[in-house]
Amino acid sequence: MTPSEHTRRRVVITGLGVVTPVSSEIDGFWDALLAGRSGVSKITLFDASALPCQIAGEISDFDPSEFIPTKQARRISRSSQLALVSSIKAVDDAQLPSPLLVPERMGVYFGTAIGGIERALDATLLYNQMGLSKVSPFALPSAIPNMPTFHVTQQIGTLGPSCTVCTACASGTQSVGEASLAIRDGRADVILAGGVESMIQEYAIAGFCAMRALPINFNHDPQHASRPFDAKREGFIFAEGSACMVLESLEHARARKAPVYAEVSGFASSNDGYHIAAPDPTAVGAIRTMAWALADAGIEPEQVDYINAHGTSTPANDVVETLAIKKLFGDRAFEIPISSTKSMLGHAMGASGAIEAVVCALTIKHGIIHPTINYEHPDPECDLDYVTSGPRESNPKVVLSNSFGLGGQNACLVLKKLED
Repeated sequence: MTPSEHTRRRVVITGLGVVTPVSSEIDGFWDALLAGRSGVSKITLFDASALPCQIAGEISDFDPSEFIPTKQARRISRSSQLALVSSIKAVDDAQLPSPLLVPERMGVYFGTAIGGIERALDATLLYNQMGLSKVSPFALPSAIPNMPTFHVTQQIGTLGPSCTVCTACASGTQSVGEASLAIRDGRADVILAGGVESMIQEYAIAGFCAMRALPINFNHDPQHASRPFDAKREGFIFAEGSACMVLESLEHARARKAPVYAEVSGFASSNDGYHIAAPDPTAVGAIRTMAWALADAGIEPEQVDYINAHGTSTPANDVVETLAIKKLFGDRAFEIPISSTKSMLGHAMGASGAIEAVVCALTIKHGIIHPTINYEHPDPECDLDYVTSGPRESNPKVVLSNSFGLGGQNACLVLKKLED
């Protein structure tokens, strides 16, 4: 139940950190998106030559040693490494004191679809090939999904609310939303909220190839493979990455005179209850979630100035998301600028929603909407304004961010420009 107005605290974003295929610095990340630069390339993390899809959104230059001691980095999964680095960057951006003044009032909420499962798979192979003596005692602990949350907690020193969200492609969005609710309800003053994924592995690419979810005709031209809403889209591009944002109660942020990117004013989640992978073609789940998030924020549909779409580049999702927007917003759907960050980064599963929440905060701060790249062939079923001709200057005060994932998981955030 939503707290009454006299108890409901406002929640703001005061720090951002990213690790993505286009850049791991906020300014470089934002510049890349505005320039329409793709981070999709040939897979180098393993030999993908036997697979139908051989491209992904890799973070090719990632070196955790700048932030994490080498011994520790060897003992934790790549997803934990990415989460740690993005959170360290977010804390630095927010200029939080070190050590934390009241760590019991500060928490960590991180989302992931699968965590560091490659560590368990590697241990299984070692055991089968070389026996028990070669299996690391860190293999199982480093594989479980809550380890990114733990490592961020340990590194930053938070002792308050802790949560690992595991709702597939909606995980990052839901972690930010649930964290905002915890602050709103008074259970914490500050929460590091984000998402992470790093599973560009044989099993993942092979599995999604078997599902026919990945493009197979762009191995020679990876930067044009992710093409949300385009009539010749073939599927999503698998990617890795992490994003973290520092959320604070408005009172806490003002008390320490912290700069504010935006306010998190609404959140909702739901489930289609329809299919393990396909979205409900009637779009009722997506409509319900967007409507609930707007209601939670106390905002009418006509007040929305921009939508950061889930926009995966799959034939089904893009049509259903477009339909949902049309049904919820009516004729005004054609006037709202919409863009897909995944057109440049690919789909980092549990990290994508958190990355896109960062994008929404930057959109509000800078007053510019990044483009959807690779939209070349109009699809009559995807006929909204996807901002396809480069970045667009704007002054969005209310922004909607969508995530719709496997297992029918839906999550939506409403961010606003901070106003007294």
